[in-house]
Amino acid sequence: MSLDGRDPMESEVKVVSSLIRGAVDLYGLAEKAHRLAVEHAWETRRPDGHWNGELLSNATITAEQVFFYQSLGSSPIPDAEAYQYYLLSQQQQDGSWSIAPDYPGDVSTSAEAYLALKILGVPQHHEAMRRGRAFIRRCGGVAAVRIFTRIFFAQFGLFPWDAVPQLPAEFILCPSFAPINVYRLSSWARSTLIPLLIIRHHQKIYPLPEGGDQPDPHSKYLDELWLHPGNKNIPYGPSLARPWESDLWSLMFGSIDTALYWLGGLKPFWPVRRYARRKCVEWILDRQEKQGDWAGIIPPMHAGVQALLLEGYKLEDVRIQSAIAAIERFTWQDEGGKRLQSCVSPVWDTVLMTRSLSPRKPEKKGEAESWSQDERLRQTVRWIKSHQLLGPEGDWRIYNPALEAGGFSFEYSNTWYPDVDDTAAAILALVSQDAAAALDSATVASAAAWICGMQNRDGGWAAFDLDNDRLWLNRIPFSDMDALCDPSSADVTGRILEAFGLMQRHAARGAFLDARTLDRIGRACPRGVAYLLRQQERDGSWYGRWGANYVYGTSNALCGLAYFAEGDDEVEDAVRAAAGWLEAAQNPDDGGWGEDLRSYRDPERAGRGAPSTPSQTAWALMGLLAACKGKTSPAIEAGIRHLVETQVYSGGADRGSTQSMATWAERQYTGTGFPNFFYIGYTMYRHYFPIMALGRYLTAFKRVGESQKITIDSMSERVTASLEEEMLESPVDSGYSDVSASCELKARSDSD
Repeated sequence: MSLDGRDPMESEVKVVSSLIRGAVDLYGLAEKAHRLAVEHAWETRRPDGHWNGELLSNATITAEQVFFYQSLGSSPIPDAEAYQYYLLSQQQQDGSWSIAPDYPGDVSTSAEAYLALKILGVPQHHEAMRRGRAFIRRCGGVAAVRIFTRIFFAQFGLFPWDAVPQLPAEFILCPSFAPINVYRLSSWARSTLIPLLIIRHHQKIYPLPEGGDQPDPHSKYLDELWLHPGNKNIPYGPSLARPWESDLWSLMFGSIDTALYWLGGLKPFWPVRRYARRKCVEWILDRQEKQGDWAGIIPPMHAGVQALLLEGYKLEDVRIQSAIAAIERFTWQDEGGKRLQSCVSPVWDTVLMTRSLSPRKPEKKGEAESWSQDERLRQTVRWIKSHQLLGPEGDWRIYNPALEAGGFSFEYSNTWYPDVDDTAAAILALVSQDAAAALDSATVASAAAWICGMQNRDGGWAAFDLDNDRLWLNRIPFSDMDALCDPSSADVTGRILEAFGLMQRHAARGAFLDARTLDRIGRACPRGVAYLLRQQERDGSWYGRWGANYVYGTSNALCGLAYFAEGDDEVEDAVRAAAGWLEAAQNPDDGGWGEDLRSYRDPERAGRGAPSTPSQTAWALMGLLAACKGKTSPAIEAGIRHLVETQVYSGGADRGSTQSMATWAERQYTGTGFPNFFYIGYTMYRHYFPIMALGRYLTAFKRVGESQKITIDSMSERVTASLEEEMLESPVDSGYSDVSASCELKARSDSD
């Protein structure tokens, strides 16, 4: 008996019984939320079996669409009112346009949006223009904009071409073995730069609406945004007269740029320049997809069309027309107006949605044994397999000529730039649906082999290229977004380890996996694990390159490392520290997770600082579920409850009910293009990641939720009997006094 006269055994049993009842209740709620979300997923599926949600970014992409049509001489610009409506809707209260919702205003984004609206016919005295103008001038005016904005403005005589870095077309002639050449740049920079070499050579100035058909190289069209319109030749690099204010690489590239300026950008060397321009055009044409796209992203598509037109191609040319049609396929129009997506994400959305629909045991007798038997998913699996890239294309071959193809790209049409993240996600999707068939397929074998061949020398994986890590290239004056390289990242490496770990687990359980593939991934995984251990922050987190931010990086790293922790103390310690960091980052008021995008600039904001979002909450939960095998925790339960409570019905009137399916709302952007400069709102992140988290929770704790077989009372009896045994063995400490907080950090995750 205790001092207060109560039987401690009775007290412990009541606590445990209460916890069980709460767990069963939460399990049931999670099961319902999961079911409603799955119904919504089916409703959003395309007829041919794939998913593709809108990819949101910022106003610059749509503004540049307006510039593009203005450069083509389109009058009026197609769908001008719809573009205008969208751009006006994106303005913030302080008059600015930002790179993400609830993010501080950006002068370059604001200046581009302002110019686009003016071209579209919004008068200068309009309230939105007045507020936008005030913000831009407070930030230093047009003189403060980035290099890319300078290039767009120079094309209309609004910025002198002399105030744009030198981009000699001869750069394309540098051999691949040279320390600086186009293939040492990231894939996205390379595909954009080549047409820009042509654009910079011609220095074409296009007319603006008020100038009729005559371009004005000294246009005053935007003078209201200049603080000192009499001096527009604003330096863009560090001053060579004050070398102590800069680093060695910046000084070197700045000196080269200055020398090129005094050499007339190498234009006087006409025979070489003509040859270089011809090679640029050949490069552009070689990499145009049959559907008209370039690299699956808008900047090289806009620039590619302009470059070909400048080199003499006619607007009626089939290659130009197919490119314009491809650009139009990137547009999205609804009640919010018309906007242009920077990219499209059908493969990414489809493989992640497919992964979220991993098979689970039937809830009722007579139901299908697994969703993989659903013809809809079989159709989706066929769609995924049909998008594997096995052809001869690919810039990745430059430094990997012996590697056989096998990757997947992000978009519908991008044969030249598959990426290892999509490829790993495709493996996870296929293996999670039917492990035996997937592991024995050429699709998974070739995908895994390609990933292994793309492993960097540091043991990690980047997105598109091999050993593309010469970060000093970011000091080139052309680069003002720190985006000229594609080094290894923890989030990509974590997903690959998760895919390889899942393959190894199924192989160990008897699924056939050919010895060569098993050997390849067996040699790659230890190097990947070592890379992640080196990259872990002191607080236990990992930086997220392609998702915001430390929550994303930490989740991916945990989901990968969980397969390799058994018997490895160093990995177990890393997993334990990461799980602790995630729990500490949880929002205490609602149980979710929300990380401010400004954590990319300020690590003090890592893991926190923003309202909880469905996608970030799901990432954190998947990380914790990977780390805490077999036992729940208050953090996990609070996170699951947050997803349950924030789910919103999404209709379904055609099914005779307005509550037959549900999803989640998410205003914040949680995808990352270029940290600090370009963020992405994946409109399906809010849906398939919570489905994944709920599904893994239901799978991990299904024994608690099997209330049809075991009643709550009988569960309590079992726990009571177990507790009595434990207390007899150790009467001092039963081990259940803090059962709700127990979280054993195990080696492997049950969240296949």
